[in-house]
Amino acid sequence: MEQPLLSEEKRSEIEENERLSSYQYVGRTGSVIPTASLAGMDVSIEEIRSATSFSTPYPPSIHAPLISSPEPLPNEPAIPNQSPYAADYGPYSNDFQRQLLDEVEIRELLIDHIGHRCCWGSRPARTWKIHAVEDCNVYVGTLETFLEEREVIRETEPYLGGKIDGKDNTPELGIWELDLRSQFPVLFVPYKETRVKIPNSETTEKCSDCAGRGDIPCPTCNADQEPGFYKENQMSQCPACYGRGLIAHRDGSDTICTKCDGKGKIPCATCGSRGLLKCKTCNGSGSLLTRKIAVVKWKTLSTRKVSATSGAASVPDEIFHRAKGVQLCNTQAYQCTPAYFADSFFLNTFSSDVIADRASVPPTARVICERHTISVVPVTRVTMRHRHQSFSFYIVGYSREVYLKDYYPARFCWGLCPCLEWLKV
Repeated sequence: MEQPLLSEEKRSEIEENERLSSYQYVGRTGSVIPTASLAGMDVSIEEIRSATSFSTPYPPSIHAPLISSPEPLPNEPAIPNQSPYAADYGPYSNDFQRQLLDEVEIRELLIDHIGHRCCWGSRPARTWKIHAVEDCNVYVGTLETFLEEREVIRETEPYLGGKIDGKDNTPELGIWELDLRSQFPVLFVPYKETRVKIPNSETTEKCSDCAGRGDIPCPTCNADQEPGFYKENQMSQCPACYGRGLIAHRDGSDTICTKCDGKGKIPCATCGSRGLLKCKTCNGSGSLLTRKIAVVKWKTLSTRKVSATSGAASVPDEIFHRAKGVQLCNTQAYQCTPAYFADSFFLNTFSSDVIADRASVPPTARVICERHTISVVPVTRVTMRHRHQSFSFYIVGYSREVYLKDYYPARFCWGLCPCLEWLKV
């Protein structure tokens, strides 16, 4: 069958589309990640919670690549338009609006920051000259791995008779065969733990502490006996008369000891000379009931990276992680791969570094899904000068958090008051 001839321009367009389709698409917030093997599948949280039509504990799409619409992270706006990409995603590219600060705003932010420190003066913030304002934006990459971990522990209690939930009825379920859909939390919850009894896992066994007798030899009057043997009616010396049966007085007279009735010996205070004590482990029953408990933990492991210019290198990473920035990508899948930016080798490398530092998964856990984000946080470095003195501070994120590392010229506490604790981030 003859194929229609394509123009040179149309052929180039098709080849370009085929080349780009080999990369993972990194869309803006609200986009869906296209995957060839799972095209058309969208898994929502509602499906995770209420997938009652599946015979397995979770829908197959949970442990397969998870395709859903990534939600923007809290307090983090999304890029309004990501196409075309900037040349290098440099500071304040055309993809997002530059944060402009005038002199009045800068001074107000610094004065407000200083106002929370009881021994700092505001004169430098009000009067010193603003010498330089420098943009030194920071890129923050995160990879969140949401996993489910299951392990088995044993619980033991005295067996006092009655029916047990053993293997006689039906086979015992495996740890990963338990249906816990009703307990499944919201994706990427920091931590949740639940405990569930494994059906058909109860067994009875002989108490090892008392060898199934229900009693143990008294450790006071039978301490030197062989295991499993004891003696009854063991008596101990009366501590009041020291075995004499009489109490001596200063006038030389003696009276009968009232503690031992003149016998000089008294029964064992621990067991009453019975020689045995009830076993506390089995409560005297001689048998123990053991059951298996599944401890299920859902948690999110986070890998974070910061790429800062030399101008912002002195700011701790924690400041950038909690700052409000702009999302450049937000992808969610069973296992995230490095994001692809058409015209930014730096961001491609940075995303690869974040993915390469993926947190290790314990052998008792399974990965549910992952979320990979890259954000740019606007950072402004301000230098103020007066004569031959100067100091610098940073305005971080769209929340405009002020960070002042060490030196401020109007501090009067000399380290003798708690206000210095504010500096520890």
